[in-house]
Amino acid sequence: MINVFQPTLGKEELERLEQVFASNWIGKGKLVNEFEAIYAEHLGSTKDRVLSTNCCSEGLFSSMHLCDIKPEDEVILPTVSFVGAGNAVCANGSKMVLCDVDKRSLNATAEDIERVITPKTKAILLLHFGGIACDMDKIMDLADTYKLKVIEDCAAGVCSTYKGKALGTFGDMGMWSFDAMKILVCGDGAMLHFRDPELRERAEKWLYFGLQTKSGYENSVAQKWWEFDISCFGHRAIMNDVTAAIALEQYKKLPTYMEKRAAVHEFYNEGLKDMEWLDLPLPIEQGCTSSYYFYHIQTKNCMRDQLAKFLRDNDIYTTYRYFPLHRVPGYGVSGIFPGADYAADNTLCLPMHQSLSQADTEKVVEKIREFGKLYC
Repeated sequence: MINVFQPTLGKEELERLEQVFASNWIGKGKLVNEFEAIYAEHLGSTKDRVLSTNCCSEGLFSSMHLCDIKPEDEVILPTVSFVGAGNAVCANGSKMVLCDVDKRSLNATAEDIERVITPKTKAILLLHFGGIACDMDKIMDLADTYKLKVIEDCAAGVCSTYKGKALGTFGDMGMWSFDAMKILVCGDGAMLHFRDPELRERAEKWLYFGLQTKSGYENSVAQKWWEFDISCFGHRAIMNDVTAAIALEQYKKLPTYMEKRAAVHEFYNEGLKDMEWLDLPLPIEQGCTSSYYFYHIQTKNCMRDQLAKFLRDNDIYTTYRYFPLHRVPGYGVSGIFPGADYAADNTLCLPMHQSLSQADTEKVVEKIREFGKLYC
């Protein structure tokens, strides 16, 4: 089976893990600090604005507390969002307000967002679909006009930029995922970015029980180093040196990964460009870069499901991300979302990862073309 997503791991990660085991310290330590510093540089930011955590969903949940979002507040998010975003808002007791998306890019626009703003709106929880940038100039202008917090879910955008600036660094908070199916992987883990360094300081306490004091090894002042205080009822949601060791080796490989993913993207573009029954991804806007996390096509004749089954029957696994939240019964949200409904009924994500071989991508294109001849 040709997988839709797949990590790329090698001996370098194993060798780095051996060093961690030999150190006899597998908790949060110097490797986590090293990864945070490297990632801050990668973002073009500073270490005092960057903080690791155990997963991107924790970043979503914690954003509610850190951005001071109350139960009576409304949070706008595109209906094409990861379920973790919806859960974060609802678990906080706040009102999840969904907006539509552009049917081709699957990103929310400033116009989509502004239509659902009310006096109770406190924040926008924005998704950059597949690491492709939303129009951040217009969205940030909108947020400034209405005095709204902006939280960027940039889980898939490890190398994505908008006009030369890293996605995830525009809003009050941004976050990137390193889970098993992302590009840079470490099993589980994530990085957070904060516009305000003081918010980063609050987050560091929040993600470790709200503790005010350091461990006995670090605390050289107190005579009784086991005594402590807390600043809030925080979680325990930190990275450790095991995951950081893998992440550090993966980071070295990012340029190669990006080259490969860009090549796959272009191969699909070239191989499928004359398929009149398909729409291919929109071109990347000038001045922006993509992490090429998704390659999504859209059928024009509502045969998406048949195509997915045909490909799976030929050992090619595809999927659709993300199932619109307004179609999830558990949320109990209704409304009219023509762009998201079109996307949900016609979009298919093809295999896209750096481990794809030339034979794999040729087979994907060949089988899609075969389906077109048979049924379209």
